[in-house]
Amino acid sequence: MTAARSGAAAGGPATLGPSAPAPWARRRRRLLAYLAIAGPGLIAANAGNDAGGVTTYASAGAQFGYRTLFFMVVVTIFYVSVQEMVARLAAHPGKGLAALIREEFSLRWTAMAMVCFTVANVGLVVTEFAGIATAFGLWGVSRYLSVPAAAAVIWLMVLLGSYRYAERVFLLLSLGFVAYPIAMIFGHPAWTKVGSQLVLPHFLGTKAFVLVGVALIGTTITPYIQLYEAGAVVDRGIGPEDYHFARIDAVVGAIFSDVISVCIIVVTAAAIGGTGALTSAVDAARSLRPVAGSGAEALFGLGLLGASALAAAVVPLSTSYALAETIGVERSVSRTFREAPLFLGLFSAQIAIGALVVLAPGNLIHLIVNVQVLEGLITPVTLGYVLVLANRRRLLGAAANGLLARVVGTASFVTVGGFSLLLVVLTVGAWVGLR
Repeated sequence: MTAARSGAAAGGPATLGPSAPAPWARRRRRLLAYLAIAGPGLIAANAGNDAGGVTTYASAGAQFGYRTLFFMVVVTIFYVSVQEMVARLAAHPGKGLAALIREEFSLRWTAMAMVCFTVANVGLVVTEFAGIATAFGLWGVSRYLSVPAAAAVIWLMVLLGSYRYAERVFLLLSLGFVAYPIAMIFGHPAWTKVGSQLVLPHFLGTKAFVLVGVALIGTTITPYIQLYEAGAVVDRGIGPEDYHFARIDAVVGAIFSDVISVCIIVVTAAAIGGTGALTSAVDAARSLRPVAGSGAEALFGLGLLGASALAAAVVPLSTSYALAETIGVERSVSRTFREAPLFLGLFSAQIAIGALVVLAPGNLIHLIVNVQVLEGLITPVTLGYVLVLANRRRLLGAAANGLLARVVGTASFVTVGGFSLLLVVLTVGAWVGLR
């Protein structure tokens, strides 16, 4: 009989044996285990608050005030569901999303998925460099200087293996957007309206509202975020035994990201709501004046620079992960160009294309928002693949979607697909003269 049992038998308090760790020790170990795994979900989700994200959320607030808030609540529920499914798909089979699509679908369906991912992601790389150019533009630096320099720095960081360190720097810079929740409080929004439109829909039956709705979907549930998260989970060697922590990482990242998104809409609506779509970064920065005063543009520029630089590395990496997984070749930021020529070659090509397109004349804000609309049209394709894969018991066994996950996942697919289809119908109708 052990000492613990003897004490209990004698009526005294049972003592823990040396092999039973104290509760605080167990909690400490769990925290350390989470911190060791945390990253893919949080980084992927917060990369979504990049140039396209901030510009689209601010434009929604500027155009429609608080009307898109309920829409964002629904999108956040869908986003959490998708991020959790992607983390589960990567942790249990130990394969990236593109590799699973290649193995579980026909060649035709795989090719369609890869074409959609590539088109969307190349467009997004353009918006990230547009965000970098916009940030430096607030400080009077020409895009012809800032964009080539930024492209070279990001490319070298990934190829020289210092990307993990740069990741942390970019995340710190992007924390400038944490000023939005503070600005929301000091901006004195109409709190009654905010509360009402958070819990009840106040939609408009106009093409402009649908266009912004699709852009909000595209910039929130972005295909590259799912690709990157899955690839990064596999790259870190996170398996089924660590899935619990990866799940927390994915869910917390998605919620945190969208809380910031909602704050951006609210503070912009309070500052310039009803003035129409954004036409410049100065308009978006103006909403931070309750916190930063004359330094609003500098604060906005720092946040935009950090978020855009982070995503300018994450987006092309997600494409490289996807295509390398599909073909079945080496894929890792830890490899050299000789060891992973296709993976790093694709990354390099996307950086070059993104930078070159942004150097062409044009309104960068309009370019950014239009690419988010394209993302919104492609998002249902990604959701369809993720949902089908996560439902397959022969792939995930007991970790496959349960009833609740199936319901939420199906609702996500139908809602997002419906909005995208409605936008296509309205656009085609306008072309043929229908109103």
